[in-house]
Amino acid sequence: MGTSTVPACAVVLAAGEGTRMKSPLPKVLHRAGGRTLVDWVLGALKEAGIGRIIAVVGFRREAVIAELEAHHPDVEIAVQEEQLGTGHAVGSALPLVGEDVSTIGVFSGDTPLLSVEIVRALSRQHHGRGAAATLLTAEVTDPSGYGRIVRDADGLVEYIVEEADAGPDELMIREINAGAYIFEREALTESLGILRSDNAQGEYYLTDTVAYLRSQGLTVAAFMAAGNTAEVLGINTIEQLMQVEVLLSERGRVK
Repeated sequence: MGTSTVPACAVVLAAGEGTRMKSPLPKVLHRAGGRTLVDWVLGALKEAGIGRIIAVVGFRREAVIAELEAHHPDVEIAVQEEQLGTGHAVGSALPLVGEDVSTIGVFSGDTPLLSVEIVRALSRQHHGRGAAATLLTAEVTDPSGYGRIVRDADGLVEYIVEEADAGPDELMIREINAGAYIFEREALTESLGILRSDNAQGEYYLTDTVAYLRSQGLTVAAFMAAGNTAEVLGINTIEQLMQVEVLLSERGRVK
């Protein structure tokens, strides 16, 4: 399986506090299987063939930077001075991305079971569809806490609605946004420029880029992860962290 389709550069979101973890530790520094959450993500992206990675840090950034410098000194650092949402976080990293980079991956730093195969499959879907953006989705039994994928009559992704902003019908949707994307650089730059924070959380959502790109007549593709959806889900609570610990142990991946 080739790696030529993976983006040359990836942005990893590692700035969040993770308030639902009820811990003073930045969320991405919690450990599972003997490694930090962000270490698992960075390892998968590198193994998939992504040569350049920019980590966005924010909450207690000194601790996160120290972890990255100790274990991933090749990863570049972008600072999100205020935690104003995922769209704002990606915007904080864009100045570091070279003009020669045409395709950019965006990944959450709290998905320790993200696999090399998923990263490559997402990339293949993006290039195969000639998309402006491609997102990773999953169908889950309990979608609580996740953004929902809203599709049009033709089955194409129309927009993503965050749970806090979702209506009753949207809350019934079980296909969720798994927080991994591939963007064409121009499409990402343009769509970040139109983001607004007039939503329930007062943040600039990266997910709002989807509706904008669709409104411009551009293709937004999706790759739905099959099988064990735990591979693509982020860690939001200590209970979820414990579940991942069990899965890693079962797979013999505990360090």
